Amino acid sequence: MKIYTRTGDEGTTSLVGGARVAKTHVRLEAYGTLDELNAQLGLLSSLLSEESDVADVRWVQGMLFVAGTRLATEEDSPYWAKLSRLTGEDVVRIEQMIDKGQEGLPPLHSFILPGGCHAGAVAHVCRTVCRRAERRVLAMAEAGVRVEVEILSFLNRLSDYLFVLARKTNSMAHCSDFFWDKACN
Repeated sequence: MKIYTRTGDEGTTSLVGGARVAKTHVRLEAYGTLDELNAQLGLLSSLLSEESDVADVRWVQGMLFVAGTRLATEEDSPYWAKLSRLTGEDVVRIEQMIDKGQEGLPPLHSFILPGGCHAGAVAHVCRTVCRRAERRVLAMAEAGVRVEVEILSFLNRLSDYLFVLARKTNSMAHCSDFFWDKACN
């Protein structure tokens, strides 16, 4: 199978099911940003030292593929009903990952600046890409394309998880959070 098809040379691509849309379509912006996040998570997983954290990030990557496939498929496609979907249980699982990651972390009394050890800094980058992905998915919904609430809930929790993972990873590396100086002078 050849990787290149030449079908997108004029600025269109196929959705799941075969419908063609412009590569600048709001739908592609949404699932393309999920793909970017997934790639950043792959980088993050290569830097993590805790196997349980690697497993959690790999699970998240799988869930992002599920979400991306849902976003890349029109509801009237014959594939829609057969596709995997995110569930409320997936949202609960990521909430449990957040709670577990926060155990032993000092409470926050100020905003922290992104950074820290290499893995912690990459987790912060993932968090910001996740927030952008969430905005792109919301824009897709605002444009009238159906978006399942579980996808939005999952992305909202995912950015929180990545924030906690950054703090946890930095703590494990004995790298303190760097607190924002509110005075800015």
